[in-house]
Amino acid sequence: MKKLLALCLTAAMVLALAACGGSTSGAGSSASSEQAAAETEAAGETQTFVMGIDPEYPPFSYMDDDGNYTGFDVEICQAVCDHLGWEMKVFGVNWDQKLVQLDAGECDCIWSGMTIVKSMKESGYVISKPYFYNTQVLLVKEDSDITSADDLAGKSVAVQLGTSGESLLQEDLADLAATFGELVTCDSFLKCFTELDGNAVDAVFVDLPVALSYTAEHEGFRIVNEELGAEEYGIAFRSVDQVLCDQVEGAIAELVADGTYAQIAAKYPDIVSNLIFLNE
Repeated sequence: MKKLLALCLTAAMVLALAACGGSTSGAGSSASSEQAAAETEAAGETQTFVMGIDPEYPPFSYMDDDGNYTGFDVEICQAVCDHLGWEMKVFGVNWDQKLVQLDAGECDCIWSGMTIVKSMKESGYVISKPYFYNTQVLLVKEDSDITSADDLAGKSVAVQLGTSGESLLQEDLADLAATFGELVTCDSFLKCFTELDGNAVDAVFVDLPVALSYTAEHEGFRIVNEELGAEEYGIAFRSVDQVLCDQVEGAIAELVADGTYAQIAAKYPDIVSNLIFLNE
């Protein structure tokens, strides 16, 4: 009888361990980040929030000279986590695969100057309220003869993979892209700029704040004074994480109200005028 009881107990333990080992990440998972957070809180542990960023996207997210991630979005996220009592971790995504990595549970959100697009909402992703108004521009060398998009006929133009700029050139601005001599895609804006610096391309199709940040630190480049596409930035969460999005948005609202948001924004003067929460 004791032997039979011991066997039953052993079987029960094996089943319990198997259940604990199941994955709860990804868009199709039945368990959400909120459930995991509730379990963490009940256990008296600190919730960890993993922020997914483009690690080469100044001034929103980038690595500083000391090898630490920083930027406007990173600093705001850290302030949110401090406010909520969470531990923050930063995960550098492959921007072209950002939603795949979000679905896989490698991060809790994509928060890195991400353009809000209709297709993401239609696919079920939870998207925060927009926080930044952006436009697309052309970055060229200072001595370039390009003064508008009309001058791009026959030219080589670079754009980052997975960006709204690439989508615009494939869709709304497809007629413009058809005039290019070549459209070069790179996996980061820094690689686009390297191609421009080495004369491998004639122009880079890029977000305005990124162009402003780059020209502020590098001589020999200029921004063509023409806006080629309007858009808004937001934060993307998995479909099961509406509550998590609400928590983050609530914390941001309090940071705006107490002045913390404006203090952080003041470090990034080139983007202040386009920050929606500070200009409502």
